[in-house]
Amino acid sequence: MSKVVIAGATGGVGFSAVEHFASLPDWEVVGLSRRPTNEIPGAKLVALDLSDADACREFADEHSDATHVVYAALYEKDDLVAGWSAPDQMQTNLDMLRNLLDPMIAQGNLQHVSVLQGTKAYGIHLEPVPVPARERWPRHQHDNFYWLQEDYLREKQKNADWHFTIWRPQAVFSRGIGANMNPLSTLGAYGAVLKAAGEPLHFPGIRPMCVNEATDAELLARAFAWATTAVTARNETFNITNGDVMVWQNVWPVVAESLGMEPAPARPYSFATDLAARGREWAAIVDEYDLLSPRDLKAFIGNSDQFLDFTMRTEGAIPPAQMSTIKLRQAGFGECIDTEDMLRKWFKRYQDERLLPPV
Repeated sequence: MSKVVIAGATGGVGFSAVEHFASLPDWEVVGLSRRPTNEIPGAKLVALDLSDADACREFADEHSDATHVVYAALYEKDDLVAGWSAPDQMQTNLDMLRNLLDPMIAQGNLQHVSVLQGTKAYGIHLEPVPVPARERWPRHQHDNFYWLQEDYLREKQKNADWHFTIWRPQAVFSRGIGANMNPLSTLGAYGAVLKAAGEPLHFPGIRPMCVNEATDAELLARAFAWATTAVTARNETFNITNGDVMVWQNVWPVVAESLGMEPAPARPYSFATDLAARGREWAAIVDEYDLLSPRDLKAFIGNSDQFLDFTMRTEGAIPPAQMSTIKLRQAGFGECIDTEDMLRKWFKRYQDERLLPPV
């Protein structure tokens, strides 16, 4: 029996990881979150503040038989994009990882750790990047917590029996309620308030068409499980995406169809400003349909409104943002999913679980 500890268990990536490992035989699953709010069949959820080193040591003592870690926890500032360059945010993310892993490593039973980076590792948020971005490139020289966490892992792993895998997904779509970079919750709330007002689903972006990619959180969870035994994943970094490309304008009809709406032409719209002002309408929708989502719109979408504004409202010509996934496929993980099918799947799940109104 293996035992996996999943940090950030109620976030988008962590939730899917908990669900997937809990569905596998011979796995004991412990999910960590500051404020666990969900029951996940087959898993134990534990409240733990990763910034509290003493609490992390106590947890490690109680779970000294843990063999694997999926680290999907993330500290973000309220000003999402500005926070990406903030030194205190970088240090906090390093401290959280170190607080959890230091005592677990000392227990001596650890076998594998998965940690997350992302496309910001390539500086995509700062400047145009050659297509496709490849893991073998030298580090992009800008300050971020990815490098702090990676340096920590590599130093700790020297001459050790355990291994790690670093993952670089792009635009993760998930069930993450209140997550800071999950497009689904914000798009779902946007559609719900427009539909309630008798409006079609206007495309909210102002940026030109840009080819980028998406990553299904459930696909990422299966990759985590693969890496626990794959020799080819040891101490490696992998880009991971659905396997196709995505243009927001082109998938917009699928978003509209999934929400039971008609797509409409572009109309400039700021999720962080315009949608945030419609909190009362969202609360009324939750009440009308007896949804299980929070009545507080911010609690439902987190800072993903800012993330979508960054993704869809940038003015001017935008270079494509694509990553090569050849290395991962050659290492032995070749799963993929059509991005349009992914959108349909997740919106249906939100509706089935009464997180969004039915179609």
